[in-house]
Amino acid sequence: MDIQNLSQLLKANAYPGRGILLGRSADGRYAVAAYFIMGRSANSRNRVFVPTEDGIRTQAFDPSKMTDPSLIIYHPVRKVGRGLVVTNGDQTDTVRDGLLAGRTFASALHTRTFEPDAPNYTPRISGLLSPDGSFKLSILKSADGDPSCCQRFFYTYDHPLAGEGRFIHTYKGDGEPLPSFEGEPVRVALTAPDPEALADELWAALNEDNKVSLFVRYIDLADGTHRDAIRNKHQ
Repeated sequence: MDIQNLSQLLKANAYPGRGILLGRSADGRYAVAAYFIMGRSANSRNRVFVPTEDGIRTQAFDPSKMTDPSLIIYHPVRKVGRGLVVTNGDQTDTVRDGLLAGRTFASALHTRTFEPDAPNYTPRISGLLSPDGSFKLSILKSADGDPSCCQRFFYTYDHPLAGEGRFIHTYKGDGEPLPSFEGEPVRVALTAPDPEALADELWAALNEDNKVSLFVRYIDLADGTHRDAIRNKHQ
């Protein structure tokens, strides 16, 4: 699989939806996690990321304009011990609770399916970043828009290479209905030296009309400390 330029991929796609990036920094010192959300409706765009004790959550920028909190208000990022769960929905809590109960990443996600937002049936994408920098990714999606079948894909990366990441997102692009992501998580280059630099790079590449919020975390593999960067279209 060729290594891709993530900024170029994002610039070429006006609506990748929600995206997860996991990998390792170019100097090999940091595990890297990034998550972004986009929106087409006023309800979806009326959101910001806010820090929490164990990660981040989505929040209405203007509560008076929030029409339906289902599927758009959740904790995208939560710590579990020294590990980090990153997802595009409330399955963050499903994975977190499952891990705390002694279940695996995959077994926890086998209790969930794609989102019930017909006709899109938005895929549920999830990631688990471990303290040693290894990580897992998953996508739960309908069978070409048929809700009678849930397709479950799981990917494990035991020894991530320095300067590389894997990127997965919900949609191939814009459309009616929205076409689900296909194929393996994309192998991308990770050259930014710190979370602020990566956040600037990704935020500039996301479509100006559709981007909503972005989160980046760099975790020191030696001691587990981390640095974050957040970008919100609504400040």
